[in-house]
Amino acid sequence: MVEALVATAVAVGSAGIVYVMAAARVVKQYERGVVFRLGKLRGSVRGPGFTLILPFADRLHKVNMQIVTMPVPAQDGITRDNVTVRVDAVIYFKVVDPADAVIQVEDYRFAVSQMAQTSLRSIIGKSDLDDLLSNREKLNQGLELMIDSPAMGWGVQIDRVEIKDVSLPETMKRSMARQAEADRERRARVINADAELQASKKLAEAAGVMSQEPAALQLRLLQTVVAVAAEKNSTLVLPFPVELLRFLERATPQTADPVAEASVAGVSGAAPEPEASGAPAPAEPAEEGLPADPPQLPL
Repeated sequence: MVEALVATAVAVGSAGIVYVMAAARVVKQYERGVVFRLGKLRGSVRGPGFTLILPFADRLHKVNMQIVTMPVPAQDGITRDNVTVRVDAVIYFKVVDPADAVIQVEDYRFAVSQMAQTSLRSIIGKSDLDDLLSNREKLNQGLELMIDSPAMGWGVQIDRVEIKDVSLPETMKRSMARQAEADRERRARVINADAELQASKKLAEAAGVMSQEPAALQLRLLQTVVAVAAEKNSTLVLPFPVELLRFLERATPQTADPVAEASVAGVSGAAPEPEASGAPAPAEPAEEGLPADPPQLPL
């Protein structure tokens, strides 16, 4: 009798251990469990930790609740301004309703991927090339709205969509490089013209100040000479302004100059009187065609 009871207890214990092993399930912290009993959704979603299900009748589906990073394959398209481009992106999403993610869609990852590719093609066709290159934030928001609308019915929330790269044809790259070069050249010319205008105004002000003080112009000239003379490999040609001569003439006192007086007398027509020194008067020139007297040698 005792042996029968012991055997029964062992059998019951073994059956219980087998049942627990078949019914025990462990759900990780980042997962949620969806239980189907005979094909029908059973109760609420199982949280993380240890849980039991009915063996051979219940089926537990674990759904990952982490944010999924999925690259969107590069899509070829034509922009609104008829430029062929190749655009790829990346999408971040997570499951917010595990039951809908299992029931409403067969494979929510594949569904989100296909929806992202379709939305990316649509965005390319609606946008200009300049928007794809410089206004990506607005396009990312548009992509997020286009993908998030159907994904909410699948229990999936789109966290963020980013356009990674925009590939252009080589001809378009060369055209854009020429455009950028022309724009840089235009800006350089405008800057140079503005600098010339400002310099002309400053030079006009400086000329007005120097015109009030003539000596300032001479000092400026000397400063320029000093600056140029610092270079040992150049030849300096210094102009002598007439104003400096006039300045020196006014500064020099008036003195008697016999050469100047003689020149003035010659211009007026009066011949100078010979000095009373006993020197002989100069000989008159010979007549035209006759030789002059030979010089007399001293004895």
